[in-house]
Amino acid sequence: MTNQKLIPLSLGLMLVASASVNAQSLRIGITQNNVGVDSYQTTYERAFIEAAEENPDVETIVLDAGGDVARQIGQMQDLIQQQVDAIIIWPTDGQAVVPAVRQAHSAGIPVVVTNSQIADAGFDYIQSFSGPDNITQGAYSAEMMCDALGGEGEIVQIAGQPGYTTAMERAQGFEERLAEMCPGVTLMETQPGNWNRERSQSVMENFLTKYDRIDGVYSGDDNMGVGALNAALAANRADEIIFVGATNFAVGYEAMEEGNYWGSVYQSPVEDARNALATAIAVANGEEVPFLNYFDTPKITQDNMHEFDKPVF
Repeated sequence: MTNQKLIPLSLGLMLVASASVNAQSLRIGITQNNVGVDSYQTTYERAFIEAAEENPDVETIVLDAGGDVARQIGQMQDLIQQQVDAIIIWPTDGQAVVPAVRQAHSAGIPVVVTNSQIADAGFDYIQSFSGPDNITQGAYSAEMMCDALGGEGEIVQIAGQPGYTTAMERAQGFEERLAEMCPGVTLMETQPGNWNRERSQSVMENFLTKYDRIDGVYSGDDNMGVGALNAALAANRADEIIFVGATNFAVGYEAMEEGNYWGSVYQSPVEDARNALATAIAVANGEEVPFLNYFDTPKITQDNMHEFDKPVF
């Protein structure tokens, strides 16, 4: 995916305008990953519902898999049986959902993948991916870490949920860019934080016990990153560690204001949700859309954070 073209956010906004004019009595189904796991997904769902309510010609069926891939496959089959006009899926497992996506494709129902990509084997069965470029986000985080450390140091990584495409892509982008840009920085160990703050705090506690020296911590999002920060603060070691995330949460933004957290990547769940719905409406209307419909996710650090509003999630 690193060689694929970035589609600007402006196109997503154009799709919103186009879809609101052309959509007529469409039924769009969405099966989400796990709304209760973090505030990003909660905000995404609320924004998705609000965007749908703004369009009187669109009916949505909003489902949540609760992090259970078997449940999500069942939800996909249910939406296929209801013969919706398009399906949006936020995959719980990028590989495991491919057969269900293929079933929708065989039934003539266009599928839009949102936020986290499915495995390459499923690309022939989807119309578009709407979301962030997670590999680029990981690379941005590596660049911020490298700059903050001055090209030297020993770091650890707290990744997202195992098997989850976003987690794998952000780790991939980070590790590849770090090795390329900062060969003097050693990644000592990676452990999953499962997108959970408490779990990540426990992981960091173990890292702090195991390693006398930790110069930096990269986390797959700020929810996990703040969990790691909390562990370091409790151990009186936060001052010696650079913390970098990959999706800026409100708690991460606040920690940056306090000077405890260096940087992250600015990603709006509202734009994420609206772009996904607009893309689904467009494909349901038979319109051509980019296969990779990315929206912009810039770097945010203590140096430039005044240019960004505090996240709402």
